[in-house]
Amino acid sequence: MPTVTVTRRVHFNAAHRLHNRALSDDENRRIFGLCNNPNYHGHNYELEVSVEGPIDPTTGFVANLDTVKEIVERRVVGYLDHKNLNLDIAEFAEANPTTENLVVVIWQRLEKHLPGKLVKLVLWETPRNHVVYEGR
Repeated sequence: MPTVTVTRRVHFNAAHRLHNRALSDDENRRIFGLCNNPNYHGHNYELEVSVEGPIDPTTGFVANLDTVKEIVERRVVGYLDHKNLNLDIAEFAEANPTTENLVVVIWQRLEKHLPGKLVKLVLWETPRNHVVYEGR
């Protein structure tokens, strides 16, 4: 059977502050600009989750997207939605909650739980800024 990639898109909101405690306040402001706001700021994230596999001859699916949706909603949206990444998410107790770091955390929460093989995440922080992670 052919190998095909299918993608599900979900949405969540979260706040964060980009800040490195090893740097001075001036350096943090210079590097992170408005994203270094001490009172945090929020984003309406869009996440695209792509899984790959052979087409099942019985269903015609690579993966049932209802199942993918349920897993992503539980393991990602339920974990991150309406949270302050700096204060509420254990993975960011020490790490800077950049979109790059966030997409890796999401990958780790999904990789072993999805039907098919997780091959790509695209995390949109804004309509103009996104990161792509393929597990490498």
